[in-house]
Formats: sequence, C-alpha cells, structure tokens
Amino acid sequence: MEGAGGSRRPRRFFLQVFPFIVPTLALAGLLRFSTSFFLARRSLPTTSSCGHGEASKLLVDVLGLSLDEVKHLVDEGLLVGNDDDFSRASGADASVASNGDDVGGCWTPRTVDAAVVVVVDALRFDFAAGRLPKSIGSRLQRVPTSSSSSSFSSSSRSQLFTFVADPPTVTMQRLKGLTTGGLPTFADISGNFGGANIDEDSWVQQLRDVPVERRRRRQDRHDASTSTSASTSNGGEGLGEQQQQNRGAHLAFVGDDTWIDLFPVQFDDAHPYPSFNTRDLDTVDDGCMKHLPRLLQNLGGDGDNDKRFDDGEKFELVVAHFLGVDHVGHTYGPNDRHMTEKLGQIDDALSYVLDRIDSTPDHFCRAAFVFGDHGMSEEGNHGGGTEDEINAALFVHYSQGCGSVGNDDTQVTSNTSGAAVVVTSLETDSDELKEAFGSIHQIDLVPTISTMLGLPIPYANLGGLVPALLPPPRQVSRRRNMAADNDYLLATKAATIALALNAA
Repeated sequence: MEGAGGSRRPRRFFLQVFPFIVPTLALAGLLRFSTSFFLARRSLPTTSSCGHGEASKLLVDVLGLSLDEVKHLVDEGLLVGNDDDFSRASGADASVASNGDDVGGCWTPRTVDAAVVVVVDALRFDFAAGRLPKSIGSRLQRVPTSSSSSSFSSSSRSQLFTFVADPPTVTMQRLKGLTTGGLPTFADISGNFGGANIDEDSWVQQLRDVPVERRRRRQDRHDASTSTSASTSNGGEGLGEQQQQNRGAHLAFVGDDTWIDLFPVQFDDAHPYPSFNTRDLDTVDDGCMKHLPRLLQNLGGDGDNDKRFDDGEKFELVVAHFLGVDHVGHTYGPNDRHMTEKLGQIDDALSYVLDRIDSTPDHFCRAAFVFGDHGMSEEGNHGGGTEDEINAALFVHYSQGCGSVGNDDTQVTSNTSGAAVVVTSLETDSDELKEAFGSIHQIDLVPTISTMLGLPIPYANLGGLVPALLPPPRQVSRRRNMAADNDYLLATKAATIALALNAA
C-alpha cells in the first residue's frame, strides 16, 4: 500500500503542474519570437561634432588621406579648416590649414543661407508631377538650347524626384527618418499615436546646437558684429556678444503637431495644430496659411545683411506641415472631387512659398524643400510597403543666387516643334513618369540638407548624399587657382568631399 501511495504522489504533482507548463512554454516562445522577428533599433547618444578640425580628422583618421591632400582641399576652399588644434597635433602649417575666416560651415562650406521645408502629408509622386500646375508644374519648364535640338539647359533651379519611403509609412516614423537618417521599425509604430521626442542626433538639433557664428562667412560675421555693437551702444538692447556667438539658429514651425512631439523645445516660434481627426480636412492647412506669410517675411537672407537675425527676428529654417491631402485620402480617397479641391489649395500655398524663394536677392541662396512623408493607396490609406504608399514626391527649388544646381535635363521632354513641355500624369503612365524624373530615398535628404546648411552630418545617418541637389560652393581660395572653374566642376569637387565625409 505504501508503494502504491508513493507512486501516486509524482503523478498528482505532475497533474498539478502540467496546466502551467503549456502557457509558460507558449509565453517563452512568444517572447523569443517577438525579440528575434521584429526589428528593433537602439538610439545612439553620440552626436557629430562641429569642433575645429573635425572634418580634417575624419578624412585623415578614417579615410586615410594624407596631410598634404587635406591641406590642398582646405586651401581650395572645399573643406572648412579653421583647425589650429589639428595643425598643432599634425605639424601642418596653420597658415595654410585654416580658411575658417573666409568660409562658413562645420565640415564643408555652407551653400544655403536659409531654407523652407514644406511637408505635404501623403503627397504622392503623381500628385506633384501632374496635379500642382501653378507651383511645381510651372517651374519644371525648360528652355531648349537651340530651335532644332531637343536637349535643354541644365541650369535649372528646380528638381523633382520620386521620394522613396521605408515602411512603415506612417508620419512619425517617416519624420524620424527624415531628420536623423535612421530607419524606422514596426516595433516603433505605436509611437505614431503619441510618441516620444527624438533623443539622437538630427539636423534639426544640430541647427539649434551649432553656434551661428561657426557657420558664417567672414563678411556675414563682420556685418553681424557691427550690428550688435551698434545695438548695444544705442541703449544696450540685443544679445551680448558672447551669448550671440554661442547660440544656434532660430527655427520656426507651423502645422502637424507631430513635429512638436518629436522636437518639443527646438523651435523658437511654433504653431502646432492637432492632427488625429482625419475628418478634419482644413484646420491644419488653414493654420499653416495663417502663419506662413509672417514666418516667410522673417526668413533669413533677404538682402539687408540679416541684421535683424542677430536680435532673434530672422529664421534660418521655416517648417510647415500641411495635412489636408492625407485626411482627404483617408476620408474620400485620392480620386474624389474633394482631393482635386484640396490639391488646388495646396497649389496656391506652394506658389506663395516658392514666389518668396524667387524674390531672394542674387547674392543670397535660399532653398525650398517640398515633399511628402509617404504616399497613399488607391483606397486612401498608408502604413504598408506598396508602390503607391512608398512613392512620395520631393521637389527642390533654389533662388537665383544658388547658382546652377545639378544636371536635370531628363526632367523634360520635347514635342515635335522642339518646345519645352511639362510632363503630366495624363500624358504618360506612372512608371515612365518616375523613370523620367529619377528617385532618391528619403533618408538621403539628411546628409544632403546638413551639407547645404554647413552642419555636421548626424552621427547615426544611414542615407547617402545626393550630389545633384548640392548648389556649387561660393568660390573661395587663397591662391584663387580655381577662378576658371565653372559651377558644375566646382560643385563636383565639393560633392566628392561631402560624399567622403558622409562615408566616414
């Protein structure tokens, strides 16, 4: 009897424990699956530095360039070399390895004085190419080089690209990628419904952190110093000299409040509007048009030496995020009459912005970046990785003072009479249209816009620089041995240096 009782105890114990074994194994398997199947990324706290000689050190230490090669690049004005520390450490001639008084920028000379970033939420490529005739369409016309030739001038100030997004195609993840150069993950998608701020390196944060004086040309520094001295002597108003030299750029924002979730303290003048109600087609867009005239009126680079910039009245960057196109898509779809009406409103708004860029004096360079953060399906939705969802549009427009940018003669076709015509979605299928204009990935804009504004490229950036979007550098050389170089050759040299720094 005792033996029989003893054999029952293990069996009873097993029956008591067994109901917990299966759930435990299931939970362990689910945990293992979720941690291995779903991609996850860790935010890197490291930031790229704008310290003296940082670009020189990257080229020497990482890419293995010789000191003579680096000195040559600095001497020609293609690399910022106000790097006394580097000169002492390497034995380089400080008189040669320093052009910081002539050019402004952290790593490479700054080429854009002020920028406007306009996000049209869910701006699909075919919308930009064929349904915005007043703003984008009119600026894609080209002048033929001769009456008998179908080739066109490459000195255009406007470029249109297919702007390829990485899934998930939701706004918050796309904005993270567009400012840090990183790739979003599906594990982060819940952040789109009330996510946290960005805690890694981005070009927006760099604009705030890098002192304006570090990215100014010598003449601009002189004008600013004169303006500050005059302001102080006339009553002590304005920033103190030391405070002025250490502050970053002034930034302004209006539109979708997702930007403020990501950058809660970076914008000096912010006007966020709630974005979650997809039935609200006009509140955010109307808010953008309410504030944009004043913000653009105070955009830097307007011909008065930016004297008001030093008193906090000028903006180096203005960001506007229109939301109506996305909400119309969710509510009515992309082919409804409401979409036609909304795109007409966006067309008028973009025309106003681009006209402001066109009014820039010739000795200043302003740039406007108009793009969609993602596209939309034929049902008006987004979030996945279909062609319609990932193929947004990027339109870049420069003021006259930026010079000749890129070589974009493929952006037009010619009819039998040789006249320039604008390609529309009604004249060709979408595949031919996209092929005619070329494409870039959204994260490629990050190192490109950083280079234009004279900023360090964000540390965790995975994007590749786009040489076709870089204006030629302002020609600076101690020996003036580049005087014969044309804009295209100069831009090619500068782009090569920027590509090398991005690779480093």
